[in-house]
Amino acid sequence: MTADTLPDWLRPLADLAETVTAADLSPHFTSVPADARPAAVLLLFADGPDGPELLLTERAATMRNHPGQIAFPGGKSDRGDADAVHTALREAQEEVGLDPSTVDVFATLPTLWLPPSNFAVTPVLGYWREPRVLGAVSDQEVVTVIHRPIRSLIDPDNRFSVTHPSGWRGPGFEIGTTMPLWGFTAGIIARLFAAVGWEQPWDDSVTRPLPELPR
Repeated sequence: MTADTLPDWLRPLADLAETVTAADLSPHFTSVPADARPAAVLLLFADGPDGPELLLTERAATMRNHPGQIAFPGGKSDRGDADAVHTALREAQEEVGLDPSTVDVFATLPTLWLPPSNFAVTPVLGYWREPRVLGAVSDQEVVTVIHRPIRSLIDPDNRFSVTHPSGWRGPGFEIGTTMPLWGFTAGIIARLFAAVGWEQPWDDSVTRPLPELPR
């Protein structure tokens, strides 16, 4: 799919994907270790009932990696996956029942390192031609599927900084779940939306402590 066939609101993101760097999206971890495990996530955009939207999931509290967090559909690459696009679409189908034939993949972003799980994650950008309400295929992986309007994500009232007991601080988004959107996923969204010009001014001095992670 080319930028010319995307909806007008999504074309700037397709253009940005051609020049954005790993340092733009993950300034603290700009290189990927050789032993990192390949993985991919799907940033799935659609024209929803409340305007342009992005698909997110709430991970099960029992997951080994990043339990209970808000995330993009995706996961580690399997031996039979042809590439990152195949991984992202396969994982989305397995997690939330997404039909890969309804998705137009228009770009991939630079591979990023996710230190806590040592994944080398390639974000895949897709436009969902035939959106519908999805649900978790298995509650062992996903407990909630979230169709989040972009205007809600960029609303300054829903933006804040998350502080972690370790001293880590990063962007957070209020999306109506017990655990806010934070961490790797929030970082990609915040930096990507800022780079493409979608961000609205917000007060990053407003902080919230991270709720206790599920055990």
